Amino acid sequence: MPARQRLRVAIAASRFNQEITDGLFEGALRALIEGGVARSAIEVFWAPGAFELPLLADRIAASGRFDAVVCIGAVIRGETYHFEIIANQAARGIAEVSRRRGLPVTLGIVTTHTEAQAEARSQADEDNRGRHAAEAALALLAELKRLRRRRR
Repeated sequence: MPARQRLRVAIAASRFNQEITDGLFEGALRALIEGGVARSAIEVFWAPGAFELPLLADRIAASGRFDAVVCIGAVIRGETYHFEIIANQAARGIAEVSRRRGLPVTLGIVTTHTEAQAEARSQADEDNRGRHAAEAALALLAELKRLRRRRR
């Protein structure tokens, strides 16, 4: 069995702006499968919003059941400072989970000024940010594996 078919990957997705997140999810799922991860080895977990993704990702990582966590969501600028708080804290939290847990926890949260911009980044094409986050997880897993081999 090829090595990537043994990988288990979780997708942590935000329900807020779900019409955008659904496209990001499809992009991430497609990239993982195209990258050799078995569909049965990919599990999705849902958070209420982007702010809650770091906690969800942390619990997923702590379970020991997954090799990587792909976080996806959408934060669209409104009329208040709320956008900056949510976007910054989600990104900071996701990075912290990755460092603390020692596994790829990637950021596929689109942060845009308009809904149209978010929609453009969640289409079924090469610019899909969910796809990018999944590809980053696979690339980082490959590099970490290469690093482990060099230590031997």
